[in-house]
Amino acid sequence: MIPAQISRFYINGQWVEPLGTERIGVENPATEDIVAQLPLGSEADADRAVLAARAAFDGWCATPVGDRIAAVKRILAIYNDRYEDFAQAMSLEMGAPIEWARGAQAWAGQVHIESTIQAAEEMAWEYSRGTTRIIYEGIGVCALITPWNWPMNQIACKVAPALLAGCTMVLKPSEIAPLSGALFAEICDAAGLPPGVFNLVQGTGPVVGARLSCHPEVDMVSFTGSTRAGTAVAAAAAPTVKRVAQELGGKSANIILRSADLQTAVAGGVEGCFGNTGQSCDAPTRMFVPRESHDAALEIARATAEAVVVGDPADSATTMGPLISKLQFDKVQGLIAKGIEEGATLVCGGLGRPAGLNRGWFVRPTIFGHVTNQMTIAREEIFGPVLAIIPYDSEDEAVAMANDTVYGLAAYVQGEIAEARAIGRRLRAGQVNLNYPDWDTFAPFGGYKQSGNGREYAGWGIHDFCEVKALVGFGED
Repeated sequence: MIPAQISRFYINGQWVEPLGTERIGVENPATEDIVAQLPLGSEADADRAVLAARAAFDGWCATPVGDRIAAVKRILAIYNDRYEDFAQAMSLEMGAPIEWARGAQAWAGQVHIESTIQAAEEMAWEYSRGTTRIIYEGIGVCALITPWNWPMNQIACKVAPALLAGCTMVLKPSEIAPLSGALFAEICDAAGLPPGVFNLVQGTGPVVGARLSCHPEVDMVSFTGSTRAGTAVAAAAAPTVKRVAQELGGKSANIILRSADLQTAVAGGVEGCFGNTGQSCDAPTRMFVPRESHDAALEIARATAEAVVVGDPADSATTMGPLISKLQFDKVQGLIAKGIEEGATLVCGGLGRPAGLNRGWFVRPTIFGHVTNQMTIAREEIFGPVLAIIPYDSEDEAVAMANDTVYGLAAYVQGEIAEARAIGRRLRAGQVNLNYPDWDTFAPFGGYKQSGNGREYAGWGIHDFCEVKALVGFGED
């Protein structure tokens, strides 16, 4: 689904022509066909969007919370009306199987808007502590830089809380998967937000993203992407001392305890790693299993991987689509080759495309066994359907290896609940999932260490976009 306004930007309540003439093709990664031409914004485009957001800030921040909630509810209603458009757009731009695009990608945008509205309705925006009045108000103009792998999840997790907090914003979606971002701008326009409150500029990170990050009129940057890019954003933002919230890379551990049902735990771990073609920053990509269960775990993992249906995203039977691009394909191929070179056991999958697929950035679902925690495939974020299975002797050893990483976004523990809780407390990660729970969109999401800072989802996201003001001497209510 190609948005009607893909060739223009949304600035100050109007669809406007880009100031520059540079264009890039938007590729369907399943076919390698170019499906649209995307204008790339310039620093001047970023500047005019920021100035529009600045001019709108005082009025939007002073708008009663109830009115801001009503505006986001209008966005949600239009989103729901265009739900299938979003699913089709994400299937086209990132190769997501259509059932996954509907049930996960488009659903993520919907549920995060719903959760954030509920959190705003329940939040104490002002309260007294003695004779001091505590007030939460929007931080100001926000630059929202979002990735290609979960387009609506990340746009909703930034735009909804920023709007509800009273912020104005400039959204820069990924230029690799820009269709759904343009669609989202269309629904914000249809929802009747005041001019300048929401702005969209397409473009690259090194140009538009860099300008937004250093702009003196931007008060906060909320960035989701690689740790490498996140450090560049933080460095650019530092001279103006703006707030920077980052959700970055991950190399999440999945500890299978001896008390776990091995079949359920291993199969669930494979499915979790392979979801979204492995292109999730919180994917459980390192599976730790008791040494005596290692070979049995490999056979369960093999059978689970061989049941994956890789193919045409438009086919409802497909469960895994392609990687996003040739760049990502080449990276994953290189890391699979590195795993083989360093002596890990290739259980299934491996180099090359799956049989029968000679076009598109499809890869073979890959399992490695007998991995050590020092191998490259256990250290680097692969961002593809590649699982490393690592044997352990004691739970202490498993915890030590799980924590032996520069990342700390997520972790997983499977086993008897009291044991799982105890192990979960010891893991250095922002979100620890016990026994594959349902997705909790009210739980804080964010990382330790080089996985970032700040927290997203519902009320946690709203707080990230707020300043806290104390009126000392306010007196009793």
